[in-house]
Amino acid sequence: MLKEFFTQRIKRGLVRRLNNLKIARVAQLVTRNSPTSTGAPVIFFKASTGIDDLSWNSGFHLLTSWAFRLQGIPVIYFACNSGMSHCVLGTNRDNPQKEMPCKSCVAQAKALYNGVEKFEGLKVGKSGVNWFDFQRGPELENALSGLDVDHLSRFTYHEIPLGSLCLPGLRWVLRIHHLNDDESTRYLFREYILSAWNVAQKFDEMLDLTQPRAVVVFNGQFFPEATARYMALKRGIRVITHEVGLQPATAYFTAGEATAYPIHIPDQFEMNEEQNAKLDAYLAKRFQGDFTMAGIKFWADMKGLDESFLKKAADFKQIVPVFTNVIFDTSQPHANTVFEDMFDWLDMVLEIARENRETLFVIRAHPDELRVRKSSRETVEGWVSSRGVDKEPNVVFVSPRETLSSYELIQRSKFVMIYNSTIGLEASIMGAAVLCAGRARFTQYPTVFFPQTVEDARRKMKEFLAVDSIDVPLEFKRNARRFLYYQLFKTSLPFGEFLEPSVRATQTRLKSFALDELAPWRSEAVQVIVDGVLKGGDFLLGE
Repeated sequence: MLKEFFTQRIKRGLVRRLNNLKIARVAQLVTRNSPTSTGAPVIFFKASTGIDDLSWNSGFHLLTSWAFRLQGIPVIYFACNSGMSHCVLGTNRDNPQKEMPCKSCVAQAKALYNGVEKFEGLKVGKSGVNWFDFQRGPELENALSGLDVDHLSRFTYHEIPLGSLCLPGLRWVLRIHHLNDDESTRYLFREYILSAWNVAQKFDEMLDLTQPRAVVVFNGQFFPEATARYMALKRGIRVITHEVGLQPATAYFTAGEATAYPIHIPDQFEMNEEQNAKLDAYLAKRFQGDFTMAGIKFWADMKGLDESFLKKAADFKQIVPVFTNVIFDTSQPHANTVFEDMFDWLDMVLEIARENRETLFVIRAHPDELRVRKSSRETVEGWVSSRGVDKEPNVVFVSPRETLSSYELIQRSKFVMIYNSTIGLEASIMGAAVLCAGRARFTQYPTVFFPQTVEDARRKMKEFLAVDSIDVPLEFKRNARRFLYYQLFKTSLPFGEFLEPSVRATQTRLKSFALDELAPWRSEAVQVIVDGVLKGGDFLLGE
């Protein structure tokens, strides 16, 4: 086991070095072949998309910026040069005061921006890198001293909501939602706020100097990008966020918040025979567990419902699956509009389950709770243990380790309950009644039952349990199919001709390609992004 670990580590290091050499060669070619332009620049901000390797989002960032430069569009890279006392990716959650891995991170960033001159004031038609460093703010440090986690969460400084900007990243790195009010958490929160203030000041100066036409950032949830986005929007500057798309080797770009996934689907759009066949082919594979999410394949060995489960279920009048989410995920700040959080919702579900013993409730934990290097510290399994759920005769808990088919479970259900899981969208496509508790990507269209208050959610759940059958509006299935089609085949911009999975599936490496392949007339993804950033386009692929 130890030998395999070191072999993989050596292999990963070698692949990274070779990849960086390839990036450096292409970067030099981009610099030599980029024409001069007189237009305002586009700022590309990078701080939370990888430390010592090329993540997928770093790859999207780099390729898009190269494409812009090759079209004569000046690009300013706003890049971290030990510019934060603590950053999200560099934090050691077991030892928050441990020194940041700035040396390897800056070295990786410099490999990406090889051949690009240091930014020293705006020069017409020139691209450059603005390397920002860190300067502590003694006045701010004094203002933060002695504050508890609650006050830090709501902390505002010079009219900038630094506390709320830092909160999602802090929850993400600690892998919890409910923060402990201990000195380790308070220390990390203070350092994040100090770092966010430094980003705010340095980025504001950059905006003054460059007057950019747009700013491009990673999803906007971690505090460096969230702060940059806030400062730009405050000035009325357009901000584009990006995330990994739903298809392999694809990106999602939007002028909104990428983790909220805003999509505009024209009312008149109806799927034709070819589009329906395309979606059905995808769903057929998905229902068999043959899919990946951000390079991770969760259900390699999906299995049907076993005999012991079916025997137990036979003793009940009806089955209600309950699908959960990862509590610290960056989708959760958008989801918590009705309930305080997912566990608040689960408490209500358990309360009503205890009143309805004739119904079998199957609570399923999300597989991402145990992902390697990303396992949650506040889990549904922990909630189950603390609430004594295992003692409830009509509640079954399915751990994230189990690979039974959620889709077979949906087929046997009276109705399906979700917080904001994508499986709710798929359940609607399957014709099931779906009761949603948190705002999801797809609740922007009528796709599920989505009560807007806790009391309405409670009332609707009791109603569904009591009635003989549930009438599901026909528009739910129609809208669910349209939304998923758009996610898969309209918003997922393909970068597979430029990038491929690396040793670790969550990382990528550069393929060999000619520079002119990055031209808008050669790459539809590049064309869509250029039009979206410069002309206010919708970031959607054509048919």
